[in-house]
Amino acid sequence: MDWQAWHTKYDDPESALSRRLEAVQAQVRAALDRAPAGPVPVISLCAGQGRDLIDVLEDHPRRGDVQARLVELDPELSAFARERASGLDQVEVITGDASLTDQYVGMVPAELVLLCGIFGNITSADIERTVATTPQLCRTGATVVWTRHRDEPDLVPTVCDWFEARGFERVWVSAPEADFGVGAHRFTGVPEPLVTGQSLFSFVPGGA
Repeated sequence: MDWQAWHTKYDDPESALSRRLEAVQAQVRAALDRAPAGPVPVISLCAGQGRDLIDVLEDHPRRGDVQARLVELDPELSAFARERASGLDQVEVITGDASLTDQYVGMVPAELVLLCGIFGNITSADIERTVATTPQLCRTGATVVWTRHRDEPDLVPTVCDWFEARGFERVWVSAPEADFGVGAHRFTGVPEPLVTGQSLFSFVPGGA
């Protein structure tokens, strides 16, 4: 996958990726709106260019409360995110493997966890493993925003079931007829201790 070329679709307002970004950002904004007073820790796995969060923080009233860590393996994409976050000292961009739980030491349990651009590129077993690990990443009341295409096999309903079996309640899921899939789930359970040394997923050539 040429991830640089893939990201250029964000700049086309007519693209499905651009519409997906708008939906993700709306859920990020809503999550920040309902975050409790005090620090708001945020982590983003496979953050790409960081647009999901960084663009929202530009004018969000809670931007000063956010402490964020964005992890992205591609050095050009992480450099783009780092430049885009210029002036947001509370946003840390790490060039590294986002599948490793060690990347999130000191940042979890978080108030907002972004799992965007992942579930369409890994196996269903890895999706289920990642979802099963999210209670280690979330504090009670936290929101997870995730994406997954609606192509057959449409796993979005199954992903919702996996989250809801792990103590999450559904906040919002895009309509089946949309040309993208975005979900937001709120954690109602008790955070689990972070188990370091785990690898949650591996990208599959051509997506999954």
